[in-house]
Amino acid sequence: MSLLQAIFMGIIQGLTEFLPVSSSGHLALFKNLFGVKTETGLLFDVLLHLGTLIAIFVVYYKDLFRMIVEGCGILYDAALNVGTFFKNRLHHEELPYRRVIHNSYRKFVMLVIVSTIPTGIIGIVGSDLVEMSEQILIVPGICLIITGVLLLIAQHHPDGKKTPKTVTYSNAFGIGIAQGIATMPGLSRSGTTIAACMMSGFSRNFAVKYSFIMSIPAILGAVVKELIGASGIAVSHTEMLYYLIGTVIAGVVGYICMKTMLVVVRKKKFTGFSIYCFIIGAFSIGGYFYLN
Repeated sequence: MSLLQAIFMGIIQGLTEFLPVSSSGHLALFKNLFGVKTETGLLFDVLLHLGTLIAIFVVYYKDLFRMIVEGCGILYDAALNVGTFFKNRLHHEELPYRRVIHNSYRKFVMLVIVSTIPTGIIGIVGSDLVEMSEQILIVPGICLIITGVLLLIAQHHPDGKKTPKTVTYSNAFGIGIAQGIATMPGLSRSGTTIAACMMSGFSRNFAVKYSFIMSIPAILGAVVKELIGASGIAVSHTEMLYYLIGTVIAGVVGYICMKTMLVVVRKKKFTGFSIYCFIIGAFSIGGYFYLN
């Protein structure tokens, strides 16, 4: 892989991670059309996602800080409740238990945890299928068309009003399944999860916030998995430099596009992205039959 290819892939990742047009699908198309080869499997792709993950931390740092604090509070109160349980059992007392989930941020933390469970299971079970699918041009093409359909559904779906207090754990689990399936190249993670949120009755602002924040555990898990898998792979200093440059570019461009996506969701203007997905999907499918 050349430096120019790494730069272009960083730009592609940054542009397409938060806009609902599938970053993995565009990266797969770029690799297939320009013959990009890496000896580290999905490592570079995952590092590009890490770059855009940093952009999420920058945009939502206040929410994330509060979620970390409340997450620690959940663990503390749960530990006290365990102690209370054993005291009640041993001393035949009826000491009251603490209410663990008592504000919106604690509920938000639990919702993200519930969503992460099916995403993680699907990601582990389907990792080989995802890597194989990236090599077949027709797969991202079909998935891009599916993304276009999902965006049209989101465009015409009535606005919801759900916030963390009113979102159910079954909603969160279903959205986690959607995120897990969206690891397929061509299925936009943000487009799929935002559509799933809106169809579950989320308010538009919370739908986009939830979509971006719930991706953090999934991306971090994928990064750790790939880094462990790449521990025995020899990577040259030059290639690592290219990886770093691509990651930084993905983060900077991703930050700009995240701000754009916030406006898009608020105004509910998905039609243009849907048409784009149909065009690129058709181009990908046509390219597959042309090359074969």
